Amino acid sequence: MSAAEFVLGAAGLLGQPTLRIGSFAVSESAVTATALTVALASAAAWTRSRLRMRNPAGWQVVLELAVQAIDSTVRDSIPKAPERILPLVGTLWIYILLANLIGLIPGLHSPTGDLSVTGALATIVFFAVPFYGIWAEGWAAYVREYFAPMFWMFPFHVMSELTRTLTLAVRLFGNMTGMEVAIGILLLLAGFLVPVAFLFLHFIEALLQAYIFGMLALVYIAGGMQALADREQRKGETTR
Repeated sequence: MSAAEFVLGAAGLLGQPTLRIGSFAVSESAVTATALTVALASAAAWTRSRLRMRNPAGWQVVLELAVQAIDSTVRDSIPKAPERILPLVGTLWIYILLANLIGLIPGLHSPTGDLSVTGALATIVFFAVPFYGIWAEGWAAYVREYFAPMFWMFPFHVMSELTRTLTLAVRLFGNMTGMEVAIGILLLLAGFLVPVAFLFLHFIEALLQAYIFGMLALVYIAGGMQALADREQRKGETTR
């Protein structure tokens, strides 16, 4: 195996191993992402059944602090009914963080290093924006925004929605893949003992990329919900 093949293999860029079920082939990232989804759903069900109003356990206190931090961030961005957006954004943050950290487990690759996985996450955000926008403004008001300020702006608005969805997917994919490539190069050059500090850097990068993805999703959803209100406010200030 050449040095280039080792580095690319360490980052999963030579093609991830597949699991074959009959004539179907499933990539490692799909299996890992699905397993993580099932694990999170099971953990959520287990946690819900063991929550206590009085004398909460230590893990419940830590969990409540994390939820409060996420809730505070969502409320700062979306004053109107933030509790409706909290489950989506909170789930994205937790899921992407754990998906990024899976790459620290020997023999596994972060599923977010696969463009199909990050594309699926970005697609969720793509559909969440009009969903919450229509809920907040109504069908007519939301669709009207695509033709503002002139009707010929419609294709540009659509292109903007598609472009930011693509960049959302590529940004997460590129950063996590780049990190795994860098660690692969260090393993090749320095051996398996020296890059311990870079594993900590991987943890920081995983945390940062999850936060950025969630914040961008939050900003996009907030923009879809508040566009009409902002335009009416500007009109009111103009008429004064």
